[in-house]
Amino acid sequence: MTALVLIDVQKGLQETSFYGTERNNLDAEKNCGKLLRFFRTKSLPVFHVKHNSSNIDSPLYPNKMGNDFHPEVRPLISEPVFEKNVNSAFIGTNLEANLKAKHITDVVIAGLTIEHCISTSVRMASNLGFNVILVSDATAAFDKIGYDGNAYSAEVIFHSELANLKDEFATIMDTDTLLGKLELNI
Repeated sequence: MTALVLIDVQKGLQETSFYGTERNNLDAEKNCGKLLRFFRTKSLPVFHVKHNSSNIDSPLYPNKMGNDFHPEVRPLISEPVFEKNVNSAFIGTNLEANLKAKHITDVVIAGLTIEHCISTSVRMASNLGFNVILVSDATAAFDKIGYDGNAYSAEVIFHSELANLKDEFATIMDTDTLLGKLELNI
């Protein structure tokens, strides 16, 4: 069975001023919403993961508006929410146990950001034995300054992460390709 795992699709990850950089793929949340609507329509399982930052200055700090889910992906009462304060959706949560209890073998992962919680969670899901599909246009990256002081654009970070995860940890697909394949297999 296939499930959707939406990770950290929260308002605060649109606050680029906090991160001091530019973000690519401003349609990531819209595509996460498109995935969510499809999974709901087909009565497929959906799991939400929310990051609660321990940094009081972070927009993802609990009780700040940025900690709220993005309007495109607000969970229904019937959809489980797992709260975390580290990069992995599986550390300190019972996400793995819940997926296995529902006999989930394949996970579709989408959310923010690819260089942090998405990459970590994709790698961990794969290492835990799940077949992982990462939805490329339903995630995004921020610009980074490297260890060498060089600036790397969000696009370079984004595509590097996708290249690192491809095949070894996940199958990479865009939203429309994935939804077309799922439609044929349901």
